[in-house]
Parts: sequence; structure tokens; C-alpha cells
Amino acid sequence: MLLQFFAAVGVLAVLTIVPGPDMAVVTKRAVASSWQDGLRTAGGITLGLLVWGVLTVAGLAAVLAASATAYTVIKLAGAAYLVFLGVQALLHSRRNRPGAPAPAGPPTAGNPWRTGLVSNLFNPKIAVFYTGLLPTLAPSGLSPRSGMALLVLLHAVLTFGWLGGYVMLLARARAFFERPAVRRTMDRVTGVVLIGFGLKVATSQH
Repeated sequence: MLLQFFAAVGVLAVLTIVPGPDMAVVTKRAVASSWQDGLRTAGGITLGLLVWGVLTVAGLAAVLAASATAYTVIKLAGAAYLVFLGVQALLHSRRNRPGAPAPAGPPTAGNPWRTGLVSNLFNPKIAVFYTGLLPTLAPSGLSPRSGMALLVLLHAVLTFGWLGGYVMLLARARAFFERPAVRRTMDRVTGVVLIGFGLKVATSQH
């Protein structure tokens, strides 16, 4: 059982650190706003994982993963949200160009918790991952539900730890990212990346 647990930790750790939409969303928020908002966004993403975990343990995520229509609806909604965030970042980079009038209000609108939560809840890949892969990693010494719950909590902890550490790394380089030219470049890069992830999600298959 202990060997199975450490194997599961290894698999979840690899899946967590692979760059994806979550990291792009956190980067956008941390660079455009503050490290505190970056951590709140990571918290929202982690909360989204826990919601998916509860749905998985309850058996509802399996229904979504098996339903082509439900999967497509969630997938397209998530893709649209990522594209929206990407366009928002590109527009912000234009407002920060030399000679442009100073933007009114905060650089990034919206609640960071909600941004992270929505971006994760509209990711049906999590449902497929939790219902397809997690059962194969669950320790055999526990009941199926207990094993799944343990792995979901572990995945949430790893995700917040990884994204939180990444946010703090960005915070240490705050002076660099606050340079107008660097901020414009980061806005453009994260905007393009988010739009790219959105298009990838929209065209992905089960």
C-alpha cells in the first residue's frame, strides 16, 4: 500500500507541474495585479479541484465523462472563458503601450478566487482524469471512495503548493515584471498562450 501511495504521489506531481491553463491563468493574475491575487487565483483553482473531487466520489463526474453532449458543453464554455481571459490580457497590453492613456481602475478586473474556480470548473479534462486515471492509482488497502478522496486531497495540496511557489517566485522578480516593456510583453505572451489553450480545449477530443 505504501509503495502504491508513493507511486501515486509521483504521477500526480508530474501531472501537476506540467504547464497548462492553470499556470497561464495564475501568471496573468500575478503579473497584472499582485502576488496576493496570484495566490487567491491558485486557491480558486484548488477549490475547483476539490469540487471535481466531490463530484467524482459522488459518481457525478463519471456521468459527465461518459456524456458526449455534457462534455462538449463544458468544454466549449471552458474554452470560451480561456479565450476571454487571453483577449483581456492582450487588451491590457495595448492600454499599457507607450503614449496610451492610463487605464482607469485596477489592471485586472474580477475576483481572483472566481477566476481560478471558473477556469477549473469549466475544464472537463479533470472529470475524465479523475474518473479514468485516479481509480488506477488508489491504494488497494483503502475502500474505493476513501482512496479516491485521499488522492483528490493530495492532488489539491500538490497543485496549491506548486502554483503558490510559482507565484512567490514571480513576486521575487516583481521589480523586473513591473517594467512597462516587460509587463506589456508578459501580457501579450500570456494572452496568446491563454487563447491557444482555449482553442486547444475547444478542438480536443474525449
